[in-house]
Amino acid sequence: MDHQVHELYQAFLQLETVEECEAFLKDLCTIKEVQAMAQRWHAARLLASGKTFLQIEALTGISSTTLSRVSQAYQYGKGYRELVKKSSR
Repeated sequence: MDHQVHELYQAFLQLETVEECEAFLKDLCTIKEVQAMAQRWHAARLLASGKTFLQIEALTGISSTTLSRVSQAYQYGKGYRELVKKSSR
């Protein structure tokens, strides 16, 4: 793994509050990038709840291409799935 990427992951692990995370993301990303990530996270949670692609597209306005990528990551990856589990506790 690239050393700089690893350092970024470590930086995220240092955040303790929503406010700290918000401040860091505002400095790190554009508002559009943060909104795109938020849309993908919302779509992953909707997929986990059993919503269909059409329902998710209508609820979020996400493109079918992006939703397909989120769905693939949700099905075959573990990042979304693990965080969905943690956030539903």
